[in-house]
Amino acid sequence: MSEYNDPLPRQILSGAQMLFVAFGALVLMPLITGMDPNVALFTAGVGTLLFQLATGRQVPVFLASSFAFIAPIIAAKGEFGMPAVLGGVVAAGFVYMLLGLAVKLKGPGFIDRILPPVVIGPVVISIGLALSPVAVNMAMGKTGDAAAQLVPYQTAMIISMSALVTTVLVAVLGRGLFRLVPILSGIAVGCLLSAFFGVIDTTGIAAAAWLEMPKFMAPEFHLGAILYMVPVALAPAIEHIGGVIAVGTVTGKDFVRKPGLHRTLLGDGLATSAAGLFGGPPNTTYAEVTGAVMLTKSFNPKVMTWAAIFAISLAFIGKFGAALQAIPVPVMGGILCLLFGSIAVVGLNTLIRHQVDLSEARNLVIVSVTLVFGIGGMVIGGKSFALSGISLCAISALALNLLLPGGNAWRRHPPIDPEI
Repeated sequence: MSEYNDPLPRQILSGAQMLFVAFGALVLMPLITGMDPNVALFTAGVGTLLFQLATGRQVPVFLASSFAFIAPIIAAKGEFGMPAVLGGVVAAGFVYMLLGLAVKLKGPGFIDRILPPVVIGPVVISIGLALSPVAVNMAMGKTGDAAAQLVPYQTAMIISMSALVTTVLVAVLGRGLFRLVPILSGIAVGCLLSAFFGVIDTTGIAAAAWLEMPKFMAPEFHLGAILYMVPVALAPAIEHIGGVIAVGTVTGKDFVRKPGLHRTLLGDGLATSAAGLFGGPPNTTYAEVTGAVMLTKSFNPKVMTWAAIFAISLAFIGKFGAALQAIPVPVMGGILCLLFGSIAVVGLNTLIRHQVDLSEARNLVIVSVTLVFGIGGMVIGGKSFALSGISLCAISALALNLLLPGGNAWRRHPPIDPEI
């Protein structure tokens, strides 16, 4: 018998609320990378259901678009095309599954030994900072690569900075559930100003059907694109572990032991690979939803089932997707100025929280090389095969950590738990 006795209407209402909290980031990622937001909604719902299947519906989390993959998706899309990118997404899901198998065989401490904070921290910092030019260009009314001016500069800056200020104020000063939707608040204000200045194109909304199949796309498997995507999966894998521990703390349960970290990683891997098969972005557990769980005390995993059902249902409303794609570039750019910086801060906080001693030559070398390779756009290879950007910096950090002596002294003080 279930330990939760929430009435069905309350479960349904809570599920809709959880999707509302996740919605802003969920659709923003595919809009940035050129993916279909309706497909992202569909794969978020399907991914969450697959996660629940893998974990026996014991963990109240919602899975949706991962921002960590934005840079490699944009880079690989330009070089190999979107179908090849999707093949890389499928392969990235297998990385989670392999990590889950390793955890099953070696124990949870295995991941921290091969991927300590000195590796993960600079990789996550690079992910955020490498994307900063894209955010700034969009905020100024240009395309992400600055190839074209889409909105006049002065108009774009008024819109983007208003969206940014709104997002910041809601995140800092908001109360209750309102504080959990800063992205949606920023989008709302930005779109209102865009309508005032006449820079929203609604022709696509009028032309779209009410009910429409999402624009699914089949993957193609290309080694170069896979190598863009797979190394980046290491950082979200660590983020996943933190998310599982966080939701366990909120609910008062140890999900690392039951259902087990190996099963949560398996669920995340299945969700990400399934997303790639349908044409959606990689999935990850959403911290915003964990915050909503804590605030509303909605610990029943069935709530996430309803959130997934709502996401899948919205995916088939054509006008809804067309409205999302009509969001002007400056609106997204303003919000991304905060979001991409926040990604970098997560990596910085990883180094600080784990007391990584950067006066140690070993740690200094790993962090320095990783940051320059990742942010500077280093390319190693030729026309037929090359590693660059985030993929290169992730592999470099991992290799340096394994090859340089002194791997057990990655911070000033040894961990309290010998298993870690």
